Amino acid sequence: MESLYMLQWVVILFFFTLAIGVIAPIGGVGGGVLFVPLAIAFLPFNVDFIRGAGLIMALTSSLSSSPLFIQKRLANLRIVIPIAAVSIVTSICGSLVGLWLTNSFPHGDAYFSIMLGILLICIGIVMLSSKGIEFPKAGRVDSFTAKFGLGGEWFEPSLGRTVSYRTTNLAYALLSFAAVGFIAGMFGLGAGWASVPVLNLVMRVPIKVAVTTSMALITVNSAAASWVYIARGAVLPLICVPSVLGMTIGARIGARLAVKAKPLIIKYLVIAIMLFAAAVDIFKGIRGIGLF
Repeated sequence: MESLYMLQWVVILFFFTLAIGVIAPIGGVGGGVLFVPLAIAFLPFNVDFIRGAGLIMALTSSLSSSPLFIQKRLANLRIVIPIAAVSIVTSICGSLVGLWLTNSFPHGDAYFSIMLGILLICIGIVMLSSKGIEFPKAGRVDSFTAKFGLGGEWFEPSLGRTVSYRTTNLAYALLSFAAVGFIAGMFGLGAGWASVPVLNLVMRVPIKVAVTTSMALITVNSAAASWVYIARGAVLPLICVPSVLGMTIGARIGARLAVKAKPLIIKYLVIAIMLFAAAVDIFKGIRGIGLF
């Protein structure tokens, strides 16, 4: 009877993560931003196990989709390197703080979950109201960003031509990614939920490049943060093994769809993912503090 119960959850987790895996590369999120809030809301597993699995899901999704994005010259590794140097450190710190909060303050993660949901709603509104984020113009490139030479180009099938772009505001982006890495490690979300808006709105990276670069960045951040959960015994094979299989297959399908998808479709999918995750996070937080 117990083995049948475990098999049931193995099958559910496989198809659950397969669906998330298809959506994640198109929206530029690692999968953790969908897996963690939904799993906490609907699955009967401890929150620490879910957060640990969330980082593994983000890592799996990004590893499965990033090679194709790099091959197509969509993911900009020159952007990833300076950002990762900052966000790796803060994501590890966030993982340590997240596990400490769960054990020390029973409702601490509930309040943070509500704040995260509010933040996602604000970012979604800004992206929805912003014009030209599919192909934004960087304007004047500041001297600090210019030293790194972070611009690039890619062939856009929907336009039938090569699109060039420049980036700016790297200093502000580094500060933003320091906060993003900390929050991502704390909640086990990867970092795609905020990486895309920061790359697109702050650095003026085209939305399609922001999405694919975000996936490459998640590979580095999630790998660093997940070791904290592994060392603390918060990665449960029952959850991770079927989820990794489902996420791997789904992410490979999603990566091929993302290459062909129109930038406008990607924009609205990213916004929809953030607003949906925000609603689940706020609901989870309110329920966590016992309001209903």
